[in-house]
Amino acid sequence: MENPLNGYSASDIQVLEGLEAVRKRPGMYIGTTGPKGLHHLVFEIVDNSIDEAVGGFCNHIKVIIHKDNSVSVSDNGRGIPVDIHPQMGIPALELIMTTLHSGGKFGGSGYNISGGLHGVGLSVVNALSRSMEIIVKRDGYVYKQSYQAGQPLGQVEKYGESDETGTEIHFLPDPDIFEITVFEKEIIEQRLRELSFLNKGLRISFLDQREDGGPREFHYDHGLKDFVNYINKKKEVINESPIYFEYKKDDVIVNVVIQYNNGYNESLYSYANNIRTQEGGTHEIGFKNGLTRVINDFARRNNFLKESDPNLSGEDIREGIVAIISVLVKDPQFEGQTKTKLGNTYIRTIVESSVFENVEDYLNENPVIAKKILDKAISARRAREAARKARELTRRKSALESTSLPGKLADCSSKDAHLCELFIVEGDSAGGSAKQGRDRNYQAILPLRGKILNVQKARLDRVLSSEEIKALITAIGTGIDEDFDIKKARYHKLFIMTDADVDGSHIRILLLTFFYRYMRQLIEEGYVYIAQPPLYGLKRGNEIHYFHDENEMNKFISESKHKWTIQRYKGLGEMDAEQLWETTMDPDNRTILQVNIDDAIRADEIFSDLMGENVQARKEFIQANAVYVTNLDI
Repeated sequence: MENPLNGYSASDIQVLEGLEAVRKRPGMYIGTTGPKGLHHLVFEIVDNSIDEAVGGFCNHIKVIIHKDNSVSVSDNGRGIPVDIHPQMGIPALELIMTTLHSGGKFGGSGYNISGGLHGVGLSVVNALSRSMEIIVKRDGYVYKQSYQAGQPLGQVEKYGESDETGTEIHFLPDPDIFEITVFEKEIIEQRLRELSFLNKGLRISFLDQREDGGPREFHYDHGLKDFVNYINKKKEVINESPIYFEYKKDDVIVNVVIQYNNGYNESLYSYANNIRTQEGGTHEIGFKNGLTRVINDFARRNNFLKESDPNLSGEDIREGIVAIISVLVKDPQFEGQTKTKLGNTYIRTIVESSVFENVEDYLNENPVIAKKILDKAISARRAREAARKARELTRRKSALESTSLPGKLADCSSKDAHLCELFIVEGDSAGGSAKQGRDRNYQAILPLRGKILNVQKARLDRVLSSEEIKALITAIGTGIDEDFDIKKARYHKLFIMTDADVDGSHIRILLLTFFYRYMRQLIEEGYVYIAQPPLYGLKRGNEIHYFHDENEMNKFISESKHKWTIQRYKGLGEMDAEQLWETTMDPDNRTILQVNIDDAIRADEIFSDLMGENVQARKEFIQANAVYVTNLDI
């Protein structure tokens, strides 16, 4: 028998040195080589400039997308050091650009507070760029160095004099690394606006040379106050002057702003060293604890609550709140699945104390607004009590209690949630075709009758009184609101399948609003999809081809030169079971869209515009976006 160890020796062990490892396994450093990873390159460079601003060394950052889809980021900070590093014997600039885990943020005196520790460093951006050029102004001179695929093309050169300081980085992503190399203007613009809000007084200029128009300027003198007003700009607010404070203790700076609106949703955005902590963390826990304590304490002292009344819950107090918590920490500890959860335990106590002290002062000084906030919270508690019994009816029963599933649900036979799919179908007619055409092993069908309740305008008690929504919650199995548990999901793919008309679009947005408001983690984890049934069918004898848009169909007709019979599918019910399976449900042939939330603030704004009480905001949204609508049937 051949020795299984033959042919496997020390010579087979591959050592990837320096930036070679980054190019070999880019996903380990930026998570993905898709659009998210591509844009992360820009944000990594911008974060370094932001660190200069936080330190008080920079007040202007410029970002340009060039016509060739390269990007340049410049600032008027101190400029990357160019002198020779004492240990490594090369210029500090070259060391930073070519060596992993090098920089001024690892215990040195370069930065006191930094968001860059969360990121991947200039060296990784350099490694994943086809070309990069660095220009540094400092010490009275201008220095330059160029790179290709992470490797220097020459020495750091001094090529001029300047009395300015700063750094400019111009890079072109490597198309051999990334799936796409076209930057999306909106993604970059939104992040730059966010950073400008978080760093009051900082000016950020943004120019996209690929289109006409001048640069956008982001500059907010009031920082988080301007931020919360931006989020609430189309909503009716309770406290027009937001609750705002800045609190310093030891090496921690806490900035908090709170503004209530007349809606029912809680919008809480937290940041640590300018990094969005989507999974929360100790600063969010401290904020919630402090707010709950101070509101209940104020309510007791001012007789809003009777002695026999239980305390208001955190959910009651945060109904209609928009709050932003930003902390600056010397050594942030990030954890969680996506490394966006702050873990420093001492931060909780600091934030909790700061919230209690400052909100208490605000309530005492503003009794009229304090009463409005308390009245809203007490009203929310009444609604919560009314919803409690309704919620019990929608909680998922054990797997043995299959009778608890809604009668209209045609379930699948598989019990492996990872494999199971639920098609939420508009109408009984389409539901019938879907039930007949599906693969019963792993595909379930839930037909909905009519349009579900617009949850943007309703409290939970009313939401849970809707029979269609109760059927939806029970079928999915996760529960909602405080009972939500994604581990109990009975399906890991949820398809919204509606007609390609105005009513179908309305039903789709109603469902998306429900998922976003009450089951958001389903969207965040990638469970929610939009089915894409074809709009057209071309028939010629027994031959048939399906198309999702008119241009695609016309191109096919012009290239084939045959005479075809054109069928326009205005509803799913116009397809028989076999057609629906072949075009929309078969994993081998179907076209689907995965729903995701790249920007929670923008998503919240869109849902508020489309589904909220502000008619003018909805009209403006439709007018601004009507140009993008195709295949509209009225």
